[in-house]
Amino acid sequence: MPGWAEILIRSIVFLTILFLITKGLGKKQMSQLDTFQYITGIVIGGIVAIHVSDVTANVAYGILALAVWFFIPFAVEFMALKSKRFRNFVQGKGTVLIQNGKIMEDNMKKERFTTDELLEELRNNNVFKASDVEFAVLEPTGQVNVLPKKENQPITPKILGQKVSPEKEPQTVIMDGKALLEPLANASLNTNWLETELDKMNVSIENVFLGQVDSDGQLTVDLYDDQLTVPEPTEKPLLLATMKKCQADLELFALATESQESKQLYQQNSERMQQAIDKITPYLQ
Repeated sequence: MPGWAEILIRSIVFLTILFLITKGLGKKQMSQLDTFQYITGIVIGGIVAIHVSDVTANVAYGILALAVWFFIPFAVEFMALKSKRFRNFVQGKGTVLIQNGKIMEDNMKKERFTTDELLEELRNNNVFKASDVEFAVLEPTGQVNVLPKKENQPITPKILGQKVSPEKEPQTVIMDGKALLEPLANASLNTNWLETELDKMNVSIENVFLGQVDSDGQLTVDLYDDQLTVPEPTEKPLLLATMKKCQADLELFALATESQESKQLYQQNSERMQQAIDKITPYLQ
């Protein structure tokens, strides 16, 4: 067999095996690597490179070596799940770099982490002053995670004491001009509803590059033609405006009538409507 043909076959064989090994080791292997995963990746890459490029190398030995380096990480991960002590030994532990707003110089020296590297990592976390940080830890993967001080954290509705509507993940119901039935079913919708919403926008499904439905059942679309614009959904603002108009009409009727009984009835319903508006406003804004 010609050398080029053998290298081609070896490449396909080892690529397939490497793909299966990566799938078998799981998604964690694809994320930032800890020490053992880093070593495993280097060794597996070296085995594949040698047995693909060297036609004198025995393919069976290469496959055997890959099998060994598949089962070793698999066994290590299994044991790490069972024992925290073993997990700390293999994967390592995080090292605190900043605690209570104070830089831990001894820990930085231990990890051979320079001040410039610390500042760089803080900037990667959108922090430009070390004094703004309450806590920072160097993870076993080499990533630095930062907790800003309370006064430097982003303002959230919880801090302001405001209620917000619960939100689920959006469902992609149109992709490349075609309706996706499973996401529609997940959102408790159907193709008839989708066609009705597209008709409201005066858009055909073939012209839609991407369409998504949020947790409130509102459809937003992106068209193939970037020159065309589609109006934003207006259902929630219209509902809120309608409720406010009803409340205002009730107050007007209460002022217009001369019957005390009717006036009291209008005022009571106006107050109830205002209470409903106050409760539902966070969900409609």
